[in-house]
Amino acid sequence: MCDKCNESPHERIAPSRRSAMLLGASALGLALTGRAFAKETKAPPKPQNVLSPDASLKRLTEGNARYVDGVSRRHDFKHEREALVGGQNPFAAVLSCADSRIAPEYAFDTGRGDLFVCRVAGNFAGTETIASMEYAVAVLNAPLILVLGHDACGAVDATLKAIKDNKPPPGHIPSLVDAITPAAKAAMQQGGDVLDKAIRQNVIDNVAKLKSAAPILNAAVEQGKLKVVGGIYRLTTGTVDLIAQV
Repeated sequence: MCDKCNESPHERIAPSRRSAMLLGASALGLALTGRAFAKETKAPPKPQNVLSPDASLKRLTEGNARYVDGVSRRHDFKHEREALVGGQNPFAAVLSCADSRIAPEYAFDTGRGDLFVCRVAGNFAGTETIASMEYAVAVLNAPLILVLGHDACGAVDATLKAIKDNKPPPGHIPSLVDAITPAAKAAMQQGGDVLDKAIRQNVIDNVAKLKSAAPILNAAVEQGKLKVVGGIYRLTTGTVDLIAQV
């Protein structure tokens, strides 16, 4: 007889029992691990930042009104730093021009951890910026994206000049010109104050680009989790005029 045949019934059953015990222990371990993960889910560092898209936009406009009136709040940066060590949950994301006169955190009277800001000359949505906005929405749960242009934008003006003179600017600046050219050409066809119209059109174009960016941003918009709007910052007053609201 083979060795297995010589084993007692109890000896033959033992491996199955061991397997069952091991499976049971594994299942229990997984259950306990799941509970541990559930316990590790932390409350957002700034609970007041958990807002709907409309409430987020309202908060931005109220902050801008305080900034314009010169009654900005005093922000407790010390305790904000402490609260934000373990994470962030900004209530809005902003794509702004890199112009040194445009500071979204000031313009909307916000504290640390309130705004997720991407800045590039000409406030256009390139691949890296779209990816950053996807991170803000999908990971940080930002319910609002604002594309923020401004008066007398040098990047837009340089684009208009490059088109008119048919001469590209030096260095890597042509990459900015290429991104802004569609808005600039559309404004040139309209006539009138071409620079202002190009600035406005550039904001509108990039709102549309972010709104339709698949698969993350467009889905969030369709589900009502995200609002994408545009605005123009007025250098003289500090007012942000909202346009291209979705």
